[in-house]
Amino acid sequence: MFTQTVDYALRAMVALASEPEQSKTTEELAEKTRVPKAYLSKVLQSLKRSGLIFAQRGLGGGVRLAQSPDDVTILAVVNTVDPIRRIHTCPLKIASHGTSLCSLHREVDSALAALEATFAEKTLAQLLPDEAGGNPFCEPSETELEPLVTLGG
Repeated sequence: MFTQTVDYALRAMVALASEPEQSKTTEELAEKTRVPKAYLSKVLQSLKRSGLIFAQRGLGGGVRLAQSPDDVTILAVVNTVDPIRRIHTCPLKIASHGTSLCSLHREVDSALAALEATFAEKTLAQLLPDEAGGNPFCEPSETELEPLVTLGG
């Protein structure tokens, strides 16, 4: 349902939210989130342009959240990298339909509206582990781990 870019952006933002005062390098984030570094760099550029993260180059540089994890919604992250596209006019461009959606497209738009509302209410802080522990990321077993990049073949 969501693009890989949305998944990667959310993983990066949750990783940053887990230590909001600490800057992380792209390499550190790539390792923690299991996102390819080159792809992650592009995602981070979008997040920076939107003002969701700060980025600093050089020694001691890296990226960190620009706001508290309590203030950043899932919807803000999603809409930064691949916005939810609500249906406002007939997707088939049938002129007589205009803004009157058929029952199918009305239902699809209703589902998108519900998803949008849910994501608008959920913050990064709510995705972090609670006192009971847990991990916001799916952790593979040791046998499932494979390098993100293999050298020489």
